[in-house]
Amino acid sequence: MNPGPPFEAFGPAHLAVIALTMGSPLALAVVARRSGQPMVERTIAIGISALLLVNYFAYLFFVRHFKMVTWPEALPLQLCDWAMGVIIVALLTRSQRWFEVAYFWGIGGTLQAILTPNLPFGFPDLRFVSFFVAHCGIVVGIIFMMLVHRHRPYPISIVRAFLWSELYFLCTLVADILTGVNYGFLLHKPEAFSLLSFLSDSPVLYLFQMHLLAIIFFCLLYVPFAIYDFGLAMRLAGKI
Repeated sequence: MNPGPPFEAFGPAHLAVIALTMGSPLALAVVARRSGQPMVERTIAIGISALLLVNYFAYLFFVRHFKMVTWPEALPLQLCDWAMGVIIVALLTRSQRWFEVAYFWGIGGTLQAILTPNLPFGFPDLRFVSFFVAHCGIVVGIIFMMLVHRHRPYPISIVRAFLWSELYFLCTLVADILTGVNYGFLLHKPEAFSLLSFLSDSPVLYLFQMHLLAIIFFCLLYVPFAIYDFGLAMRLAGKI
């Protein structure tokens, strides 16, 4: 298969994707809330979930059909794969517990992949389209749940998300060692520039710094809600 055009970071196609990622959940939430019908919200949630699943299996078929990857390279062991599964469960069950894991993984990891993708192919290559459907769909689902169901993280959510992250880390590190594939970028840094580019070249220190970076990111992602809670407490205290 002929290679597509090269990816251009923050080029017109990339900026359009970012704009759609931010605008789509707002539009979908407006439709769901103005309709006043639970079935409309349910249909949107199922639609986002179906899109993510169809895109995932279509891409898997595509890369295997053209023999672009081997089976060890096609395992669902990227963090975004797990985030996709979690947001699908959250959308279908409306679960706060599943949402909070999706929030930290999706906004902390998937959003970074959208802004600094490890992707050599540009639009309209199918690999470009599939990559952003997968990653942007996760973020769209998260923001949609926040707007429609008022889901949000809490301090304990950071702990739970980190424990789930440790499960991902252990499973993926074992798979990386056995297959030699760099899932989760646990074996080495990604080729594309990202925050991981600033970490150590020492394997042990690199993994330790990844853990610290995850904790920092999780805390930063909670800061807006902490500020809101503090402001609300101050307003309530002023009324007493």
